[in-house]
Amino acid sequence: MEIIARIDVLREALKNRQGIAFVPTMGNLHEGHLDLVSAAKKQGQYVVVSIFINPLQFGAGEDLEKYPRTLEQDCRLLANAGADIVFTPSVETLFPTAQQFHVDPPPVANELCGAARPGHFRGVATIVLKLFNIVQPETALFGKKDFQQLHIIRLMTAQLNLPVIIIPVETRRAEDGLALSSRNGYLSPTERAEAPRLYQNLEKICRQLSSGGKDLHLLESSAVMDLSSHGWKVDYISIRHADTLQPATPEDRQMVVLGAARLGATRLIDNLEICI
Repeated sequence: MEIIARIDVLREALKNRQGIAFVPTMGNLHEGHLDLVSAAKKQGQYVVVSIFINPLQFGAGEDLEKYPRTLEQDCRLLANAGADIVFTPSVETLFPTAQQFHVDPPPVANELCGAARPGHFRGVATIVLKLFNIVQPETALFGKKDFQQLHIIRLMTAQLNLPVIIIPVETRRAEDGLALSSRNGYLSPTERAEAPRLYQNLEKICRQLSSGGKDLHLLESSAVMDLSSHGWKVDYISIRHADTLQPATPEDRQMVVLGAARLGATRLIDNLEICI
């Protein structure tokens, strides 16, 4: 496995290479990230993983400076997982001058997580487009845990006619249902024991929808009340159409239930898809 920090060196290494599968990450890797690498390897592709903590997607007061930086450990994990190249650019490499051009995502980027994190998806879309231009992959793999991010990247790829196939990968969970996330490491032992409650509430909504529940607002508000009563600060619980991310109607058959809430100082997100 090669570790490359410079764009020109990466492009030379990838010159004439066919079937590049790309996994963009911010490092501090866990089994969910390694699932993306495994999914790429199963296609017999040449796997490039980027590790870059993107300042464009962090807002004022967010955790850019304290975001875990575990490059040595990450590279060991990626070597064992079968990655071919790890691209580790510096901020100066990707932003030699202040970024003045940005990808302006659609209005859905200002809802859900975007409402709590203004400009976040603008920063995500911009860095992903930059990385696509550098790596020029045939496929790119993204986890479903960040469902809104996946939706926006799919839209960007389609509407900008990028020659990249976006492949979603299922969320990896702990035995108690908690979605794996780099931010789980911020949880205290007490908070970690409480953390599966978000997933449990999403599961409950899915069961109620499957059983014929039609009052979507009631289902959402009941989950908010349960989380709030156990000390969570809820950003949203929302039932959306799985393809458009517009608010779902009782007649929809393809839905996704999304949630984001703070437990102590840690913001957790999760989602579950449901087909009725």
